[in-house]
Amino acid sequence: MKLFLDTSDIDVLREYIKTGVIDGVTTNPSNLSKAGNQPRKRIEEITTLFKHGDVSVEVTEQDPAAMYKQALEIAALAPNVVVKIPCHADYYPVIHRLAQEGINMNITLVFTVAQALMMCKLGVRYISPFVGRWDEIDVDGIALLHELRAMVDNYGFSTMILAASLRHVRHLNGAINAGADVATLPPEVFVKALAHPLTDRGIERFNADWAKLGIRQFP
Repeated sequence: MKLFLDTSDIDVLREYIKTGVIDGVTTNPSNLSKAGNQPRKRIEEITTLFKHGDVSVEVTEQDPAAMYKQALEIAALAPNVVVKIPCHADYYPVIHRLAQEGINMNITLVFTVAQALMMCKLGVRYISPFVGRWDEIDVDGIALLHELRAMVDNYGFSTMILAASLRHVRHLNGAINAGADVATLPPEVFVKALAHPLTDRGIERFNADWAKLGIRQFP
């Protein structure tokens, strides 16, 4: 399973890339807007930092023709850019055309197995089911991941399931158990997933027991 960070904060990315477990980045207009009035420069920084990992960059145009043109421009920013496009019926022809032209896409705001199936048929690289958005209306978002895994495997599609809108570590655990190919995490969720109080308690106990020996150098 790959782990992506869902942020455009370059300082955060520089810090956590050191862990060695981050495989890519997802951005969206909301978090990219925090970069100020130079979003293109920020994307270039991120793609340079993650030369060997996918970086999702979302379209902002709404008209299909303008979206198609913008998607090509976004894809041209760097070889590891993946164009994010919402899974809306009006954009299916755009997604189809881009897929035929070999543009890597991450189709976002996927909420049903039917939507996912159609995107898989178009041959997109990723589908991003939004787990947390389902939970907001009291529907089990993790259950959708299990359904998508079964569907993709049953038909032998190559599209990868990218679990998105993960709000807490329980969502990450659910995505892992569901067999999602990728989980994209907000930095705060990633930090919580790194640690556990019982790990800290165990280290404290080991250190205390070792200190009783009074050994200054080991081995």
